[in-house]
Amino acid sequence: MNAETLAPTLPEKKEFWRWQENVWVDDSRDWKSAGIVTCGIDVGSVSSQAVLMVDGQLYGFNSMRTGNNSPDSATHALAGVMEKCGMKLEDIHYVVGTGYGRVNVPFAHRALTEIACHARGANYMGGSGVRTILDMGGQDCKAIRCDERGKVTRFLMNDKCAAGTGRGMEVIADLMQIPIAELGPRSFDVDVEPAAVSSVCVVFAKSEALGLLKAGYTKNKVIAAYCQAMAERVVSLLERVGVEEDFFITGGIAKNPGIVRRIEKLLGIKAMESQVDSQIAGALGAALFAYTLMSKKAA
Repeated sequence: MNAETLAPTLPEKKEFWRWQENVWVDDSRDWKSAGIVTCGIDVGSVSSQAVLMVDGQLYGFNSMRTGNNSPDSATHALAGVMEKCGMKLEDIHYVVGTGYGRVNVPFAHRALTEIACHARGANYMGGSGVRTILDMGGQDCKAIRCDERGKVTRFLMNDKCAAGTGRGMEVIADLMQIPIAELGPRSFDVDVEPAAVSSVCVVFAKSEALGLLKAGYTKNKVIAAYCQAMAERVVSLLERVGVEEDFFITGGIAKNPGIVRRIEKLLGIKAMESQVDSQIAGALGAALFAYTLMSKKAA
């Protein structure tokens, strides 16, 4: 019997925060016959997306977890979608980088702010009627107003704390030991809607959540209290920038009904539904900007 046999087998640690990564390609299109192929890369603090467009139309995307550094995250995100459709980097005519790591996308021709790209992406996904956009990212929130072309007219952002963001919800998922995709639905499985947790800091909100569990709250009730706190926090931001219909939510939190429905209730406005993954809005907008820039260059 060797040392390896004697070594204890530790149970694999489950990562409840881990959300589903996603790769998609429109198989009905042939990118090889396209006049212009563009790419948008959104390297965020928590997730990274690569979007491919052919002649200004969405062709494919990859949404994945951001790695240890921005250049590698950008490269892996693009490689994931190119592999699925048999494309190479030299087949892409123009690349725009955006997001937290936009200046570190090694193959980008240009970098643009995520605020401009999310507005442009929401305009594509929701139509020219979109006027108010809430981008709930991994580490910050942005309230954006735009015109019928998706051009930003006003914005406010709160990036002082991860509470009210995707990372904050990941912390709660791990604390509750409940998969992150289940948090939203479970937040409604309560007898009475609880008051929001009072803390706006993830560290203190985590401590408060533990205190509520010790006081007899069920896990679902704690989740509901945290979802309500997140909703109240972003609605305050939205009201300062001014909310108009049509109202569109981008970012991974848009997939959490526990937060979205509470935001809608507080605002008295229903968010638009998108047929496209809300998490790719920034990269989609970047790819659209890339198409415009390449079209001007080719003219």
